[in-house]
Amino acid sequence: MPRFTPKVVTANALIEGDVIYLAADDSWTRDLSRAEVIADEAIAQMRLLDAQRQPGRVVGAYLADVIPGAQGPQPAHFREDFRRKGPSNYLHGKQETTKPEGAANV
Repeated sequence: MPRFTPKVVTANALIEGDVIYLAADDSWTRDLSRAEVIADEAIAQMRLLDAQRQPGRVVGAYLADVIPGAQGPQPAHFREDFRRKGPSNYLHGKQETTKPEGAANV
């Protein structure tokens, strides 16, 4: 039988749309390093069900593979890394950058 890969419960915040993660204290965080890392498949499924029972707060909850580390969990797949950084077309927020002088507004 394949070994269970550690997971976090992730979703999008219903109102803002931001990527969020379920913490061990049942709160939601936008910081992956504060997410609860779940190493047991049965517990992971229970935590996912808990998240899915919060339709007034979250949408699209699912389990994402992570790699536990000293600085907290890291995404195991590039898709999850991309999700947590946000779209590259954000003008404010996670991807905010200063435009070079003379750059066109797109």
